[in-house]
Amino acid sequence: MTPIANHYILAEPIVAERDATEYVRLIVPGQGKLEGMTFSGNDAIEQSVRVILENIGEDPTREGLLRTPSRVAKMYAELTAGYHIDPAALINDAVFSVDYDEMVMVKDIDFSSLCEHHMLPFMGRVHVAYIPNGKVIGLSKIPRIVEMFARRLQVQERLTVQIADFIDQALQPRGVAVVAEGVHMCSVMRGVKKANAKMITSAMRGAFRSDPRTRAEFMGHVDRSHDHE
Repeated sequence: MTPIANHYILAEPIVAERDATEYVRLIVPGQGKLEGMTFSGNDAIEQSVRVILENIGEDPTREGLLRTPSRVAKMYAELTAGYHIDPAALINDAVFSVDYDEMVMVKDIDFSSLCEHHMLPFMGRVHVAYIPNGKVIGLSKIPRIVEMFARRLQVQERLTVQIADFIDQALQPRGVAVVAEGVHMCSVMRGVKKANAKMITSAMRGAFRSDPRTRAEFMGHVDRSHDHE
């Protein structure tokens, strides 16, 4: 059985602070993408939202808040839907043998996620590159991989590493590079309140870690994205 077909093997790089089997339990077999998923309420979450509203001094029975608990429960179901994506179904045999050994890069992939510390959003862009070792992956799969890991409670450092490790395991390329740039609402809306602060994280594997010229080529492409801002 290949690593792609084995959820337990694939789950290992997904896990940072929880046991692999806990994440596998959340996977919906055959669910390879977020499009088409439906999101429903959750009684426990709805009741918790009512308690929060009451304890901040609001009246959860007033007109504007009557449906807020249900909306919030459905929102969290949508924003954490990445837990339920089946990695094998996401790849869906979209790995192809190609005689190409230069860099493949997909940049400016928009993402949004939830900070696990305050459950506030952080969002930005991810740039991904790899150097094939006889195999390439379908173009649409890289944004889907980013989305799978972003749609869960996260920290940006772990998100970056998970994307890199997943691609590294799925393709076994000569190298993988990921750079993520994010603006975090937990430092914009509260705390230090720095609206223009941007966090940049990176994960380098294989040739991107060992060869400065390869890494510099990748970073040059990333920098050119900023030239158009």
